[in-house]
Amino acid sequence: MTRFSLLWLPLMICATAWGQNAALTGKVTGPNQEALPGVSIHVLNTNAGASTDANGEFSIADVPHGKYTVQVSAVGYATQNQDVIVGSENAASLTVSLQESSTQLDAVVVTAEKQEQNLQKVPFTVNAISARQVEQYRLWNSKDITAIVPNLYSTNPGDNRNVTSIRGVTSTSYDPAVATYIDGVNQFSLDTYMAQLFDVERIEVLSGPQGTLYGRNAMGGVINIITKKPTNTVSGFGEVNVGNYGQQRYAFGVRTPLVKNKLYFGATAVYDRMNGFYKNDFDQNDFDKKHSLSGNYYLRYNVSNAWSITLNAKHSANRNNGTFPLAGSKDEAFDNPFRVNQNAVTQLVDNIFNSSLVANYAGRGLNFSSQTSYQSNYRYYKDPIDGDFSPLDIVSIKNNYGSQWNNVKVWTQEFKFSSPATASDFKWTAGTYMFHQNNPVKQATRYGEDAALFGIPDELKNSSSIITSTGKSTGIAFYGQATYSFFEKLDFTLGLRYDYEHKKQSVMGEFQMDPNPDPIMVTQSDTTGTVNYHAFSPKASVAYHLTDNNTVYGTYSRGYRAGGLTQLSSDPSQPPLFAYNPEYSNNLEVGFKNLFFENRLQVNVSAFYVRITDAQVPTLILPDAITVTRNAGTLTSQGIDLNVSTTPLKGLQIDCNLGLNDAKYKTLKLAQNGEEVNLNGNHQIFTPSMTSMTAAQYTLGIGAVKVLVRGEWMALGKQYFDLGNTVEQKAYNVLNARVGASYHGFDVMLWGRNLGDTKYIAYAYDFGATHLGDPRNYGVTLRKTF
Repeated sequence: MTRFSLLWLPLMICATAWGQNAALTGKVTGPNQEALPGVSIHVLNTNAGASTDANGEFSIADVPHGKYTVQVSAVGYATQNQDVIVGSENAASLTVSLQESSTQLDAVVVTAEKQEQNLQKVPFTVNAISARQVEQYRLWNSKDITAIVPNLYSTNPGDNRNVTSIRGVTSTSYDPAVATYIDGVNQFSLDTYMAQLFDVERIEVLSGPQGTLYGRNAMGGVINIITKKPTNTVSGFGEVNVGNYGQQRYAFGVRTPLVKNKLYFGATAVYDRMNGFYKNDFDQNDFDKKHSLSGNYYLRYNVSNAWSITLNAKHSANRNNGTFPLAGSKDEAFDNPFRVNQNAVTQLVDNIFNSSLVANYAGRGLNFSSQTSYQSNYRYYKDPIDGDFSPLDIVSIKNNYGSQWNNVKVWTQEFKFSSPATASDFKWTAGTYMFHQNNPVKQATRYGEDAALFGIPDELKNSSSIITSTGKSTGIAFYGQATYSFFEKLDFTLGLRYDYEHKKQSVMGEFQMDPNPDPIMVTQSDTTGTVNYHAFSPKASVAYHLTDNNTVYGTYSRGYRAGGLTQLSSDPSQPPLFAYNPEYSNNLEVGFKNLFFENRLQVNVSAFYVRITDAQVPTLILPDAITVTRNAGTLTSQGIDLNVSTTPLKGLQIDCNLGLNDAKYKTLKLAQNGEEVNLNGNHQIFTPSMTSMTAAQYTLGIGAVKVLVRGEWMALGKQYFDLGNTVEQKAYNVLNARVGASYHGFDVMLWGRNLGDTKYIAYAYDFGATHLGDPRNYGVTLRKTF
């Protein structure tokens, strides 16, 4: 990390702002012209910001001359964006009247194209979930955004590593098809993935390939999670959640200036635990009992009006006693819901660490940022875990061989240059991205006393097959994107990215008899393979702004997912270090974004078509519990995304998100039991034919007390969990509700999820092992903000 950080120091020394500066002042009032203190003022694409004083007034000094967009936001009021020109006069003045959030929708700013801009003017589908909505939907894990975003489905088998599908583009391998970024840091693989959500400012979901600006593994799109940053205003919260199944969640956060306008600090911590939804018939104990401790820490220093440096660290320590609550088959899962019968019970240990150092320059001539990040996760089972999901001693998996194994480390570095905030007709972004990943894996498959039931010869009982793999990946990318505006109405955008990646993997196989660890017989000598990949990812779009609130657009983009080398398995038909090719997609999208009735009604609709070639199809190899990937087909996906939000009456907000998706393999040929099976025409996995979320919330003010009632209806269409389309989940509905009251920053909320106690498959493997979605659960939340 230090080596990368030194690269941007000369730029800090050499970069300067030029031109004349002036002050930007203003006043913010409420709907009755009352002064509003503590309102946050932020000049987009700059480091400039302020908070209003007791009189609702603010002042930002030394703002270079030019045209800017200013975001004005306050708790309880609808966020507004205002354009302002800072000219040659002594000061520019801005007057803003905020309306209550119960009467008007927020004006949303996103960083989807790596610059701050109005969501309604981005020429592709972007869904933004605000901090307020994160609380309203009770989002604790990133998989909870299923159906809140059209055509998005996210789940996991119980190990907290989410598999996410957007528009039929998905993966069950360790290279995801949907990239997740947290505060600008790419969660590089499922091994270093942080699924916990807390102290979130905004979640942006970019649908469709995002290869030009985000690169590899953004085939289906990008989930961009932004947490709250410290400002000149002291703020924070404390929260307690208690529910059935032993659910407990405690969170605390504070953000404060240490030196006003110069040095800021922020910290958030979350502890949660639960007894689990499952019971283990083998020992009559709670099966998926777990707890975790997570934190997020900020330290920001404003070197000058133009330069800032931010140090951020995140960690998540997870302990899960019952990682895979799986029934052996779909029928078994529904006949005995939320019960397992496993003899090998262990604890999964996750120690995730994520850090970044960001230097940001926002000047008159250009903007520049450098982000250096380091990620790691030491993930292992304390004792062998059940590999057959039964009470018999057939197969178990061991990977606790010390911290030098199963400890993934990733280093990344990005340099980004972009046009300044004052740019008008021509806006651009360019940069380079570098990474290095080290992934040492050692895992044993042990055959027990009952191994013959899996066809294992008797002489191999009480023995282990040990697979050692050391993988390293290094890559670099260069990207650029530019938009030119004609008459402030017509925008043309062109972008291009080049990715290069080098992968090296070594594998070794060993055999060991119990109980003496010696001797170890080598079954596969140490063998090394290397492979190189490169790809170009272009993008082109056109957008026409009929008015400031109505935009029609069309976009073409190309996606790219890196290839790789297969692992070693005990199956002789699966040779190790077999190279599989990258996966490519071509995406066409047309859409229409609209705001009506003074921001009281938002209607966004888009239609898309995606074609994927060299589709990477992962296959779980048993009993080794490893995934082998092959290029096996061509996939097409087409559908519609629809978002409607409205505040028809004061205090009433209705949101409806609908996605329709038809994703099928045009060609798909797989090897099964020594024969080639033709699966042409089969549906994509983890892809419901429909996703729908309708939420209605009514807030009534009674003096200083606000009473809230909220209902949510999630409907998912039919989907499949295996490429043979034999493990099927029919369409189902889930109802959620929330009711409570707020008084001077103190909230008391009762919540319930899956109130109808619907039984449905959330995750299943192609061999039939099934994990059900969460049953009816409910609780209470006490929250204090300041």
